[in-house]
Amino acid sequence: MLELITLFYIIYLLIKMYAALMELGFVRKAREFKAVILSPSNYLKAAAYKIASQRLSLVTSLFDFVLFFGWITFGFATLDSTLRIENEVLRSIVFVMSFISVNYLLTLPFDLYQTFGLDKKFGFSTIDVKTFVLDQIKSALMFVLFGGAFFWVMSTIIMAYEYWWFYGFLFSFVVILFINMIYPIIIVPLFNKLTPLEDENLKSSIEALLQKAGLKSSGVFSLDASKRDNRLNAYFGGLGRSKRVVLFDTLIAKLEKHELLAVLGHELGHFKHKDILKNIASSALMLFLMFALFGNLPIELFESLHVKKSAGSVMVLFLLLSPLVSFALMPLFGLLSRYNEYRADEYGSACESQEALCSALVKLADENKSFPLSHPLSIALYFTHPPLTERLKKLGMHFDEGEALAH
Repeated sequence: MLELITLFYIIYLLIKMYAALMELGFVRKAREFKAVILSPSNYLKAAAYKIASQRLSLVTSLFDFVLFFGWITFGFATLDSTLRIENEVLRSIVFVMSFISVNYLLTLPFDLYQTFGLDKKFGFSTIDVKTFVLDQIKSALMFVLFGGAFFWVMSTIIMAYEYWWFYGFLFSFVVILFINMIYPIIIVPLFNKLTPLEDENLKSSIEALLQKAGLKSSGVFSLDASKRDNRLNAYFGGLGRSKRVVLFDTLIAKLEKHELLAVLGHELGHFKHKDILKNIASSALMLFLMFALFGNLPIELFESLHVKKSAGSVMVLFLLLSPLVSFALMPLFGLLSRYNEYRADEYGSACESQEALCSALVKLADENKSFPLSHPLSIALYFTHPPLTERLKKLGMHFDEGEALAH
């Protein structure tokens, strides 16, 4: 069984690396031709950032495999033999949290390079060391408090029920819904300052859009995203009465009113088409499949890892192997998501105009230095949004695609 799982992980690694290499070659070739969508200078910058990101992805994928191999050969056994805790529930909690903490510490250098190296170099990251450290401390405290509580309940469920995986799925799904509900009103303010939108004219226009779509929110807010990053974004956060519109201050500064309303119209398109409910349902399906699969792992697998089958070892194997399942299902979910994005674009353009949404999408790509072209394999494996060129063509925008798309 362990040999089969290792084989699956190697296949997973090879597909990821092959896709990254194909994307690298595609972008290197495409950058030599006439700029598409973006200004020539940002087209080259976006290509350079994409190439650097893909190189980093190759390195992190290899490192993830080293971590995986280390855990299955000696890591789990070493951790299991190190813990001298009699209480089974407490032992399971410490086992899982130790596994997560070790992974966090070993991958931290890559996060530091991404934030203070790559993103600083290309003008995205604005975060300082103090803010970064405070973010890590806050995240660690939340992990200990809420993560500890979650793993305590999960350990109790695993130990109490024969079909624990079903009850564990139900509990996990409820927790995910609860987190989505409290995220904009409790979690976000721990890291960012949310202030009611001051532009009354823009606020009234947004509220009119919401009313037209039949969406009730708890307010329209500006988020001080610029203290960490210069990228542009906006989102509808929360569930039920906690729903609120959140606009990054970077987005407010860069987009004209009609462009911003078109972007929000796109997001409202997801609401009108019930894409949020569909995403919740698809997430529930993926979670159920994972619990059904990892909840029935044979005892021989644990013996080959030199650990006893316990609540803690079951949960860490779930965490270790779940990327394989999500990667296998991602092409299907990505295909459905890209279809939903096209429909949301139609609604967003109807809220303002096709020209407004096209202009907004181009500005977002230009400011975020998002390379507008990608290899078909990367699109199939990873993309939840269609390539920018395809979205713009669907919206009726005419532009010279040049030689880049022809090659």
